[in-house]
Amino acid sequence: MRRSLKWLAVATTIGMILVLLGGALVTKTGSGMGCGRSWPLCNGEFVPTDITPELIIELAHRLVSGTVGILVLVLSIWTWKAIGHVRETKFLSSLSFFFLLLQGLIGAAAVKWGQSDFVLALHFGISLISFAAVFLLTLLIFEIDKKFEADNLKIDKRMSFHIISLSIYSYLVIYTGALVRHTDSSLVCRDWPLCINDSPALPSNLFEWVQMGHRAAAGVIFIWIGYVAYLAIKKYRHQKVIYWGWISAFTLVSLQVLSGALIIFTRLNLYVALMHALFITCLFGVLSYFLLLLSRSRKNK
Repeated sequence: MRRSLKWLAVATTIGMILVLLGGALVTKTGSGMGCGRSWPLCNGEFVPTDITPELIIELAHRLVSGTVGILVLVLSIWTWKAIGHVRETKFLSSLSFFFLLLQGLIGAAAVKWGQSDFVLALHFGISLISFAAVFLLTLLIFEIDKKFEADNLKIDKRMSFHIISLSIYSYLVIYTGALVRHTDSSLVCRDWPLCINDSPALPSNLFEWVQMGHRAAAGVIFIWIGYVAYLAIKKYRHQKVIYWGWISAFTLVSLQVLSGALIIFTRLNLYVALMHALFITCLFGVLSYFLLLLSRSRKNK
């Protein structure tokens, strides 16, 4: 039974990543209206007849999201019964399904009635919370905590502050990145790291403010995670999960910044853009695991 649960957890985690990348693909390709103002049907038809690339992308995203939604529900119920004695399980089970359902409802509302870009930018972040909950459930099922001796973990106040603050701040960075996509601001600045490298100036319109605001937020999180990784290397060598966790976080945020720059240099290459979404998804998963470890550390005290 536990082996089957592990397979389900891995499949659901991968499925959630596909949901997130699918959402990014829909936005990047402008396929949000691929099925018209019809939901859950496509153009009011059970089997669409007027096939377009946008329709295929949007319909595929809906089908994947619906399938993964069923997997998340099954995983939530199964983990509740199988490892409900682990204190985080019930909370994570409820969180994973609730936020995936909320993400679906926001997506449906956007199709049926339309939404502002600032509301639509929340869509990716809401899905990300569901992914993080599923990811943490998977780690609990595989008993990763026991392998890393999390019950003996102790995190000082300074590291605790960075974990909580960075987790909250990362959500702001994610929101600004989603806002860049939804406002079509990805290529409003032709250069990197400045909007126009040979003519430094403040942004002159909303789109430039959105783009440069995201770059500034990404620059701050890169420096911040680099500093915390330095602290982990210096003071947490004996606690491998913290040590390697922050090295992994710094690697992911570096890849995130690099892929962000490549989006500009490649003029919005689709594969680069999807990798950009994948790196921030993985980074948010690592930060979420730090929050779980922090809760264990406080219990140890």
